[in-house]
Amino acid sequence: MSAFPDLDPLIHAPARLKIVSALSLLDEADFLYLLHITGLTKGNLSTHLSKLENGGYVAIEKTYRGKRPLTLIRLTPEGRAAFDAYRREMLNFLDSPAREG
Repeated sequence: MSAFPDLDPLIHAPARLKIVSALSLLDEADFLYLLHITGLTKGNLSTHLSKLENGGYVAIEKTYRGKRPLTLIRLTPEGRAAFDAYRREMLNFLDSPAREG
């Protein structure tokens, strides 16, 4: 059996994997969209976004739409590269011939 890949722990946590996976398909997303698509609570989403921001994987912009606050989140180039590497490592492991049989 092939060794399990050394996956990026910042992305591998289930909640952060949901966030980064969703953002990988978009240019940016607002907080409420991520809240809906991930099923996380506001506090949990906020905590995981902070971890991803501190790791340099997401950029967070706080602005307004009219008079309402709006938080926009996007993957940084580093975050996109890290997710691409994570995805490749996981797919290579799952497609490994040593796993068969």
